[in-house]
Amino acid sequence: MPRHKKSEYRREIGADPRYGSQLIQKFVNVVMVCGKKSIAYKVVYDAIDILISKSKGDQEKAMALFNKAFEQIMPVIEVRARRVGGSVYQVPVEVNPYRARALAMRWLIDAAHSRSDKTMGKRIAHEMLDAYEGRGAAVKKKTDVHRMAESNRAFSHFAW
Repeated sequence: MPRHKKSEYRREIGADPRYGSQLIQKFVNVVMVCGKKSIAYKVVYDAIDILISKSKGDQEKAMALFNKAFEQIMPVIEVRARRVGGSVYQVPVEVNPYRARALAMRWLIDAAHSRSDKTMGKRIAHEMLDAYEGRGAAVKKKTDVHRMAESNRAFSHFAW
């Protein structure tokens, strides 16, 4: 049991310089490896440039595609392990919006890593296009999590 109350403070991460989006800035921070933020910016901006070229040069349409792809990947419900009476049950619980966004970013990057495109920017862009259309490895991960929660719905009364 926690000894201190939960912090009500969340650090502001700001907006990215090119598009002014907090979601893109957070995604850059998640893509970043070993503190190399300039490389992470290059990877994410390459992916967004591919999305812009796919949407016939319309930047607003590309940003809408970017946001819709994340909405397609973000989970609504997940399972948590709960120990009750010596047994461990997989209890379905709702996902906090911050955690849902973090899971979506993590799943998108993992799915992009497993693709066979040439650069990471192309991998992320193609995975986002697949997510926008409701297919791809990241969307499959979300549906698997939802299916797991649905199959364990009988244990939802343990969620307190």
